[in-house]
Amino acid sequence: MIRVLLVEDDPIQLRLATSWLEEAGHLVSGQTRAAAAIKQMQRESFDLVVVDWMLPEISGEDLLRWIRSRQRRLPVMFATARDEEEEIASILQLGADDYIVKPLRRLEFLARIDALARRSGLDNEATRIELGPYAIDLPTRTITLDGKTANMTPRMVEIAIMLFRRHGELVSRAHLYEHIWGVAGEPNTRTLDTHVSRLRNALQLDGRHGWRLAAIYQHGYRLEKTATA
Repeated sequence: MIRVLLVEDDPIQLRLATSWLEEAGHLVSGQTRAAAAIKQMQRESFDLVVVDWMLPEISGEDLLRWIRSRQRRLPVMFATARDEEEEIASILQLGADDYIVKPLRRLEFLARIDALARRSGLDNEATRIELGPYAIDLPTRTITLDGKTANMTPRMVEIAIMLFRRHGELVSRAHLYEHIWGVAGEPNTRTLDTHVSRLRNALQLDGRHGWRLAAIYQHGYRLEKTATA
């Protein structure tokens, strides 16, 4: 399951693509305008974004530039009715990770989403994450700091994996609740804050080891590199 943002100005195409992705088990948010997509990405996090080339007001190209100026690792797929080689090459050079030619076809669309997720490490095929003195062994769900195993609950480990994979980027509260607890949206509870606080203490993510776990007010959390990293 991945969290996908669809940006498509045709409501019918947006509903169709949303239904395909939801039937495949993914969580989907849809926007018909790039400006609305930007506002949503400023307060929420996603695993993958699908952008229509021909958007009104703010173009798909400008939206891609905005994304790449802030999130270099976020996978972006362009959906376009154009199939000229030079135009497709220009989009890939701007920072798109893949493209698909419209009209969308269900099996091809889902296959390309899955393939992009695999290439971006969203399918959990990687076995290890290393960041400074921290190491996460994914098969065993073990986290070490300077070679010493940290004492953590399973949910603390899963939160850490999301934050370490997306270091330097905002991970929204809703995204964490959906991925860790399987709850859509953000429930009125401090459960997440409690887990994050314990995680910060267990891994000493206060900057002393080069990384700090920062709370972004009303939005989520970000694992930030400090001057000593």
